[in-house]
Amino acid sequence: MSDSDYAKDVLVSAEWVEDHLDEFQSDEPNYRLVEVDVDTEAYDAAHAPGAIGINWETQLQDQTTRDILEKDDFEDLLGGHGIAEDTTVVLYGDNSNWFAAYAYWQFTYYGHRDVRLLDGGRDYWLENGFPTTDEVPSYPEVDYDARGPFEGIRAYRDDVEKAIDRGVPLVDVRSPEEFSGEILAPPGLQETAQRGGHVPGASNISWAATVNDDGTFKSAEELRDLYESEGVTNDQQVVAYCRIGERSSIAWFALSELLGYDNVANYDGSWTEWGNLVDAPIETGN
Repeated sequence: MSDSDYAKDVLVSAEWVEDHLDEFQSDEPNYRLVEVDVDTEAYDAAHAPGAIGINWETQLQDQTTRDILEKDDFEDLLGGHGIAEDTTVVLYGDNSNWFAAYAYWQFTYYGHRDVRLLDGGRDYWLENGFPTTDEVPSYPEVDYDARGPFEGIRAYRDDVEKAIDRGVPLVDVRSPEEFSGEILAPPGLQETAQRGGHVPGASNISWAATVNDDGTFKSAEELRDLYESEGVTNDQQVVAYCRIGERSSIAWFALSELLGYDNVANYDGSWTEWGNLVDAPIETGN
């Protein structure tokens, strides 16, 4: 139920999810609905029937290394929630799918074959009166064997350094105030870097520019115009980053999955890493 011009059929509408709620609530591991939030308080209050709740901070990251899950931990997480290798997984979450998009990227990193996003996320579901519950489902555990990791969609510090040298497009999806160095984090969120600014040569294409007012993604034509107008084209590698890797997952999803760009990587270390590195090059201003 997505825009016919999108490169991949990876977006589903709220109506499509509602029509499949019986399958999402079945013990059979054919379909699983997963809500991913920065914490689970919102999930505990109300969520789509049958949805599993995953805490982005404590369940999708290694708390000791501030890194994505190791392969065996990822396998345990999915298998423990009744998700098999061939399960159709639909992810959604708060903040216009910031954290759900990060989960989608991590699912793809570890090679899950059929993972999708609920267009508009949690806010769209609630604001448009789709059914909710506070009941927490439990599904039979299964064995999960991940195929990845597939490193091509992940950028590390060295990759960013090479991108600077080679003129590879760098997409900074943060706000203009973060990009310029005026602030270190969105208002109300923890400041995780010592220095403000952006990676030299980066273009500031906010994640918010990729979605409509209701949180659904803009059309393929609108997204293509947005990126191509900043010189981000599908004939070169592209690296996206933000503060902690979740907002940049939105850009990675738009470029890689919706537009079908061939070589897009998410720098999940993002500004939390780069802004704390000794002697790493930084630019300020817009």
